[in-house]
Amino acid sequence: MSELPRIHGFVNAHCHAFQRALRGRVGGGDFWAWRETMLELAAAQTPERVRREYVEVYRELRATGYTAVGEFHYLGLEVGRAAAEAAVEAGIELVLLHVAYARGGIERFRQGSVGAYLRELEELRAEGIRVGVAPHSVRACPRDWLEELGRYAAEHHLPLHVHADEQPREIEECLAEHDLRPIELLDACGCLGPRTTVVHATHADGHELDLLAAAGARVCACPTTEANLADGFLPVERLLHRGVGLCIGSDSNVRIDPLEELRELDGIARRQSGRRDVFSVAALFEIGSAGGALGLESWRDVAVDVDHPQLAGIEDWQSALVAGCSADVLVT
Repeated sequence: MSELPRIHGFVNAHCHAFQRALRGRVGGGDFWAWRETMLELAAAQTPERVRREYVEVYRELRATGYTAVGEFHYLGLEVGRAAAEAAVEAGIELVLLHVAYARGGIERFRQGSVGAYLRELEELRAEGIRVGVAPHSVRACPRDWLEELGRYAAEHHLPLHVHADEQPREIEECLAEHDLRPIELLDACGCLGPRTTVVHATHADGHELDLLAAAGARVCACPTTEANLADGFLPVERLLHRGVGLCIGSDSNVRIDPLEELRELDGIARRQSGRRDVFSVAALFEIGSAGGALGLESWRDVAVDVDHPQLAGIEDWQSALVAGCSADVLVT
């Protein structure tokens, strides 16, 4: 048997592993109703449960070709340590995107001050856990927190990840409080830069996209979750026109398959533009393996089973991967 061709492993830049337990639940009329169910689940998490269940989620990620993950983590310091242990056991590279949360949510999410949050981050770094700065959102972090977090991330050359422009209500509340849209506020607070990843941006307007481009920031698209939560469609072609970089995430883990995330992203672009050539195959693979979003320099690659039935009779297997294959064709 000839040696299987190999490709870069996929990088999951945005994951909430505990939300895997919500897969298949159909209750909740909109995002905000779903969020209440999610908060109930979050409140029940313990270090022991996370240590046990995250191993299985991370193994599922590995089995589908993800070899690195950014865990967007807001369940507390001890649970963060348990997540890091689970990643080691599962054999996946992890960056713990330890979340800053000043207000809203539930009590276990919140730190008493931005200084307390930064002390937690320093503890994790001292223990050898790779971290990123992660203000949860402009809903969860007031302006003074955002300013301090932007400074810290820049000073320590750390990735900064933040939810923004996921839902219209979020934008309305930000305008009411700050007279700025979410990405405008992030820019004003010094949170946009080449190490910044804005998650979702499904409702970002043209000016906000211009700000992302000027800062060299990325957008993390999570199309299967964005569809499931009725978040909307990423303005893909407008991002590409501005040269804004993209990466992907499994987010709520309603589906774990990087090829499907890329195919959904490509499908959105085709439907918005009326064209089939918005992305090249090479560009999609680059988006899927954007290690820079997590500040990574190396991570495992994966093999492609070109003899798999899904690839029977196919000469251009690379195009076929993103056009019509599931992650079952990947060998890790």
